[in-house]
Amino acid sequence: MFTLSAPMLLRAYAAGIFPMAESAESRELHWFDPERRGILPLDSFHVPRSLRKTLRRGPFELRFDSAFRAVIEGCAESTEERPKTWINDDIIRLYCELFDAGFAHSVECWRDGRLVGGLYGVSIGGAYFGESMFSRETGASKVALVHLVARLRAAGFALLDTQFVTEHLCRFGAIEIPRTEYRRRLAAAMERKTDFRVVDQQAALADLLESASG
Repeated sequence: MFTLSAPMLLRAYAAGIFPMAESAESRELHWFDPERRGILPLDSFHVPRSLRKTLRRGPFELRFDSAFRAVIEGCAESTEERPKTWINDDIIRLYCELFDAGFAHSVECWRDGRLVGGLYGVSIGGAYFGESMFSRETGASKVALVHLVARLRAAGFALLDTQFVTEHLCRFGAIEIPRTEYRRRLAAAMERKTDFRVVDQQAALADLLESASG
């Protein structure tokens, strides 16, 4: 039986392809290469006014890469709003392997020692491929997204891939671009040298909030 490996997954991302399972119980992965791809432009990111107030209030402790597996398992949980998930055991295994190899990262919101929301994705060069996010408290995933964008901008990333565009992501400025344009941007972004881990997060967030529309 064919077993997908982390290096194969990296090659797929570099070619503009990503996997999803039909459900958490599914034993198969399906490959996607949409004709129109969702991205969040880092230079025109929008932070809604209500979210700016939440960020100023600072209800969560932000951490990066401290509980990657817990984040992906949180994203795999069924909720009333999302009763079905595409994250199966193979997805969890593969992305944890990518994390161990330094190619995947998580943004986490904590409160009183509890993980209450966050997101994870894959990083190659100056491209970050957002995979999924979750919230156990109101606003946690949104706060994580803002901190992700602040970090990507400060670290010199050029592309934030959202795969698809949802109504939720449109509020932050997500757009769709043709596959050919996406591949052009992907190739350019992958040539960049970046380091997700070495960022002054407070300064990065302040810079984003000063320059982003709201």
